[in-house]
Amino acid sequence: MANKEDKSEERHYVYLVRCSDDSLYCGWTTDLERRIEAHNGLIPGGAKYTRGRRPVTLVYAESFHHKHEAQRREYAIKQMTKTKKLRLIKGAK
Repeated sequence: MANKEDKSEERHYVYLVRCSDDSLYCGWTTDLERRIEAHNGLIPGGAKYTRGRRPVTLVYAESFHHKHEAQRREYAIKQMTKTKKLRLIKGAK
């Protein structure tokens, strides 16, 4: 079991993946690499949305110290139009 100090070091990520049909999926996680593997069916898990749209490619990510910050940002990104999401991705490159 992790101690309290380890928990404070944990990072929370908001990410966007591009699916094989060119759609975008947004989510949050504490283990970005594992989550992308799950979306691609390499390990159990992943979102129902991405299962039929594999493979997915990570195109954007942000990190946060607190879960609620990541979830708030995920919600904000999900409210964006695809055009705004594409600008966000482009601006990060």
